Amino acid sequence: MESVFDPYAAKALLEWQVELGATDAIADVPVDRYGLADKAPKAKAAPVTQAAQPPAARDPVAVAKAAAKSAGSLAELRAVMEAFELCELKKGARQLVFADGTPEARVMIIGEAPGRDEDREGRPFVGRAGQLLDRMLDAIGLSRANSVYITNVLPWRPPQNRDPKPDEIGMMVPFLERHVALAQPEVLVLMGNISCQAVLGKRGITRLRGKWDQAMTLPVMPMFHPAYLLRQPQMKRQAWADLLELNAKLEGG
Repeated sequence: MESVFDPYAAKALLEWQVELGATDAIADVPVDRYGLADKAPKAKAAPVTQAAQPPAARDPVAVAKAAAKSAGSLAELRAVMEAFELCELKKGARQLVFADGTPEARVMIIGEAPGRDEDREGRPFVGRAGQLLDRMLDAIGLSRANSVYITNVLPWRPPQNRDPKPDEIGMMVPFLERHVALAQPEVLVLMGNISCQAVLGKRGITRLRGKWDQAMTLPVMPMFHPAYLLRQPQMKRQAWADLLELNAKLEGG
């Protein structure tokens, strides 16, 4: 379409606009300002970056199970227990109390937790309670030197010799189960309530003692802890009856 203005008319119109004060050309076509949107278009929101999540806390029992399973010998089990860092008791103890006596003996005794003497020497059942245990075993012809293997549910001493907490027992049970599997005893003797709780899931040593039970595919005999017998010497008669029951079990095959 041809322009309605000739060059001379267009030039005249431009000069007239300049005289009126126009200095800039805004656009080639008119703009309807009333037809524009009331608000400027919103800028696109920047993508939200999800904050990095902290690593999930490790399950002590799951870690203990994996570590215990990896041990193929008693020496390896001791090493993985030494490396286990999720039990707070380790921080306050002098050293790991692993075991004492004869590995692969017919009888395996499981105590509760190390005391001051055990923490110092690194062996379970030493001091007065250990001396009483040795005399009890000797009375039925057993000894650490050739026929008994001894360990504890917990390998580290609790502060002030307090009772172990349920979570502390729970995270150490996988190591105890592996310990029994590697030692291969014929009979388990559980001394005290904590041992019964860990192995049998029961408490009440006065009710449980002297009665055969079953755990970890083995016959189990709960007995009074020697430390308890030192405080309650009148209970030694029942302990003697339990020892005779253990001896009868061993002699019977």
